Amino acid sequence: MNDAAARTEPDQQSFGEYRNPFGAHVPVSEQFHTVTIPDAVRRCRWIAVDLNAAAFSLYQIGPSAERPFLAPCFDSSYPDMAPETKQIAGKDRTGIVKHARKSTAPCFWTDGPSGAGAIDGLAWCRRIDPLAEGTTGMAFPVHADRGSGLAVFFGPDIALEPHDLFEIHARCFSLFEAVTRIRRRDGVTVPSISKRELECLKLTANGYTSEEIARLLKLSVHTANQYLSSTTQKLDAVNRMHAVAKALRLGLID
Repeated sequence: MNDAAARTEPDQQSFGEYRNPFGAHVPVSEQFHTVTIPDAVRRCRWIAVDLNAAAFSLYQIGPSAERPFLAPCFDSSYPDMAPETKQIAGKDRTGIVKHARKSTAPCFWTDGPSGAGAIDGLAWCRRIDPLAEGTTGMAFPVHADRGSGLAVFFGPDIALEPHDLFEIHARCFSLFEAVTRIRRRDGVTVPSISKRELECLKLTANGYTSEEIARLLKLSVHTANQYLSSTTQKLDAVNRMHAVAKALRLGLID
């Protein structure tokens, strides 16, 4: 098989049927560089192939210490977003975020008819509450210069041998570092949002209420709410926390 054929992206609905063209054991310094978000999605898809996972998503951890949440970078439905990703994004994720900020130990959960027997016995993995209802999955904490994140894989048939755990995790680290680098490098078309609107949104990301934001910025509560409502509309978000997640994704706040 030539290089061009080896790089062919599998069909999104049946990628589990394909063999990873990068090899079962890919070192952190890979031959094929991730230079765009679609490249990163393909990378994540091949990690999912090697885990026998049915779906995946990559998140950046929000900056708030008081109200931790996970902002989606992409998932296996890219450029759309899967229901499981929407379920996870924007909600308070204190437990998994606290773990990911202080540890690199992978986590797993099960909340479906099938168990997690193939990964339950891995010595370095920690069982957690389900990130999405009715799913089985595995989450790898990842870190880069500009923050931390979580690579998440879903599926009742996930399987991972103990000797492959560190190699898979290293690939997740490399993937997250590439995504943060791409987001810094690439200019992104974003809505026109004023400095004051971003200030209100950033304070929301840090767990402040409308009343607290108004007091800190010397505004009326009505004006603070107007700024937040305007920003939510401009970002085409369903609520404030969704707007925060989108702003993080676009690099508007950090």
